Amino acid sequence: MFEGLTALPADPILGLSAAYKADTNPNKVDLGVGVYKDEQGNTPVLRAVKQAEQAYFNTENTKVYIGPPGSAAANTLLQNLIFGADHAAIKANRVRTIQTPGGCGSLRDAAELIKKANPSATVWVSDPTWANHIPLLGNAGLAIKTYPYYDHASKSVNFDAMMETLSKVGKGDLVLLHGCCHNPCGADLNQTQWQAVAQLALKNGFTPFIDMAYQGFGEGLEQDAYGVRLMANTVPELIVSSSCSKNFGLYRERAGALSIVYASAADADKGQSNLFSVVRGMYSMPPNHGSAIVETILGSATLTAEWHQELAEMRDRIKALRALLNKKLIEKGAPGDFNFIEQQSGMFSFLGINKAQVQSLVQDYSIYLVDSSRINIAGISLTNVDYLAESIVAVLKQKD
Repeated sequence: MFEGLTALPADPILGLSAAYKADTNPNKVDLGVGVYKDEQGNTPVLRAVKQAEQAYFNTENTKVYIGPPGSAAANTLLQNLIFGADHAAIKANRVRTIQTPGGCGSLRDAAELIKKANPSATVWVSDPTWANHIPLLGNAGLAIKTYPYYDHASKSVNFDAMMETLSKVGKGDLVLLHGCCHNPCGADLNQTQWQAVAQLALKNGFTPFIDMAYQGFGEGLEQDAYGVRLMANTVPELIVSSSCSKNFGLYRERAGALSIVYASAADADKGQSNLFSVVRGMYSMPPNHGSAIVETILGSATLTAEWHQELAEMRDRIKALRALLNKKLIEKGAPGDFNFIEQQSGMFSFLGINKAQVQSLVQDYSIYLVDSSRINIAGISLTNVDYLAESIVAVLKQKD
């Protein structure tokens, strides 16, 4: 049965991780894997999570299934975090949220529901976008097309080209947008641009589909939700995939949510019944532990305050590292302007170097990043930033 299969190449990120681990260079730097790291290079369990886990352990009295939608309380708390508890769409009973196996599970659940609702739908994704968007959505059978997003020359959003392409997208199709902290480029839409996209969606009738993987990692929990809340105020239908991997540090627990804003409460009930059918046919029931921790934190004023503080610490550290890397590149005499690194948001940025220069960083300096030159800012530390900047400058000054 399986003898006809052809071996596939390793995932480039996972391959980089393996190469990094095998490298014996004491100066090696891992800028590939997209997880938050502290100054020591660890991805810690948050203090609020530790406390919530202990509290939940002391009160949990069953391991019975929680049902396809997951915990109703956790879903309400996450829904309020994303939209705001007083959002008009919530008050009109037009929003439904389910618990999913991480952000990936949310995206795939959404894709399967879209396929049921409109098999001919096309999902438009940004160029570039997170590498896993295309298989998660495309493997459900949805057509995928791209719209221009990042201008590598200006190191910013190519908004005019983006809007020109999206102006041709009509009813029945979806446009996938990054809610904040764009992965992989770090360049986000500003509020004026969000408003323009929202009005275009309303005019043309396409459905916004927002991936909200980094709420709180950009400017703050409320600020990062601007686009989602604006869209929910503007268009009749909206899909939001969210993840608790980054902002709660619950990577391996696979805690996420899928929230859908429907045109009416009646549509919401119908959509939810179909979504339950999708879940039942894929994984039957979601995992519980990660969402239970989120529910415990968001259900406690004390733990929520602790979590807000930790989230601010992570966000401020990333911003400081962006500024520090730019400063060090200037000090080391880097040719070119790297101010864009400070102007972008979240964990990722493109360095803007070519593939050969990336390979030189990997092979000659043990600095691990993907061929696109995307770097994880959180992989930088006070102890490696000088070596990193010196290595980047050396590669930039190499003669062809």
